Amino acid sequence: MTIHQFNYPTVMLYGPGAVAEFAARLAGNKPAGPLLLVTDPGLVRSGLAESVADTLSRAGLSVAIYTDVHPNPIEADVVGGAARFRESGAAGLVAVGGGSPMDVAKAIAVLATHEGPLSRFDDGKGGDRFIDQPLPPVYAIPTTAGTGSEVGRSGVIICADTRVKTVIFHPDLLPRIAVLDPELTVRLPANITAQTGMDAFTHCLEAYLARGFHPMADAIALGGMEIVAEYLPRAIEQPDDLDARGQMLVAASMGATAFQKGLGVIHSMAHPLSTRYGIHHGLANALLMPPVLRWQLDEKRDQFTDDLLRRYQRIAQLIGRSSADELPRAIADLCAEVRISVTLPKLGMQVEDIPSLAEEAHADICHHSNPIAISRDDLERAYAHCM
Repeated sequence: MTIHQFNYPTVMLYGPGAVAEFAARLAGNKPAGPLLLVTDPGLVRSGLAESVADTLSRAGLSVAIYTDVHPNPIEADVVGGAARFRESGAAGLVAVGGGSPMDVAKAIAVLATHEGPLSRFDDGKGGDRFIDQPLPPVYAIPTTAGTGSEVGRSGVIICADTRVKTVIFHPDLLPRIAVLDPELTVRLPANITAQTGMDAFTHCLEAYLARGFHPMADAIALGGMEIVAEYLPRAIEQPDDLDARGQMLVAASMGATAFQKGLGVIHSMAHPLSTRYGIHHGLANALLMPPVLRWQLDEKRDQFTDDLLRRYQRIAQLIGRSSADELPRAIADLCAEVRISVTLPKLGMQVEDIPSLAEEAHADICHHSNPIAISRDDLERAYAHCM
């Protein structure tokens, strides 16, 4: 009998005021030095970064701030952050923001304690074996509800030498505490709320469909999709609804917990779209889901097992449809309900780019756990289905 290993995430503090509780707990542990708060310029302008820093300071913690984080983070963000970490004598990192600050904070933990470049630590090439020194603790305070990076053991960075989105993984990159405070997400614009929310949905969907045996991840993925379908439209229509905002934070963490089982072809196709055109990752996922699921149903039907068809049907039923074939339309309708109506061609995707996009997507490891085997030629056809 095959032995399967199941892993579950970190301590999570949930609810309005969770940031203050986190600060009190951390202060009680008396860190050996300052904390480097990693955030982005948008959160500085909004005042959220300063608010979190003030809460930490009032609890008696020393805080340094690093803000040079791009929406699709690049290696230079990490190099600058590692230098700031060393200069400030920091003892740990607090990531405040969406997936980008959290990814950068994790990569800073690696580069502050190991020689680069970051591509050396590429998880797809077994780079975790080079992370052999103790890593400083990372804590995560998400201000968006999508990536679920607050319960993840990896970060995704565009490496300078390869210009490719690269996964940096190590078990010790799992944040020690994830702080899910819905008060931090009420000012999130509707478009970002929608895009990050659909990112969470994609994580759950692809985890549930991924090959492999992980019944706990399957159950969490189903629950996460149900939460997104119910609460994401509410969060769009009533942005100050703390219950809806909190539920979406939970769904994001559930998605990232579930995808330890694996992801799929949608993520492999989304990564080059973000790198090349600067498309928000969650938006890329949202726009890819309906056509790519439709393509698989139409062109790969002979590879569907009975179990896979049942899984398509189960997701469709969660969002108000009855059959597997209705799933792509159901997701398209959910996107429309949360005001996602743009198309990939309008965002810059061109027919002549498809061969090179397919090449990059095929090199991405996410499709390895797709329930249907995917070739490079398949990816060309799938991208063409999105035009």
